[in-house]
Amino acid sequence: MAKPFDPAHAAANGYTRDDWDAVDSPELTEEELAEFKPMREALPDLHAALRAARQRGPARTKTPVSIRLDDDLLAKLRASGPGWQSRVNDAVRRMIEDGGDTGEGDRVQRATRS
Repeated sequence: MAKPFDPAHAAANGYTRDDWDAVDSPELTEEELAEFKPMREALPDLHAALRAARQRGPARTKTPVSIRLDDDLLAKLRASGPGWQSRVNDAVRRMIEDGGDTGEGDRVQRATRS
């Protein structure tokens, strides 16, 4: 079933009614659909490049833990939006690597040296 022409969409996206009418996109047949291949087979180089682009650097193993935080602190962290747990992880890492004050003397430093 053909999609109807939408003048507002056409104006916003830079095409005309003539452009719309000139497009000939028939439905694919079962035979055509059967010839399709997964992207990793049809375009292996592009597939590999896209997968590599999605990587965020070296993978680190993370372990789920349970900690107790003050309610107001947790509310502010969650309000900061998606990725707040990763930002907490990064902040704790910086604190430990920079030798920041943990309120526990050097106990954290000793524990992280092993």
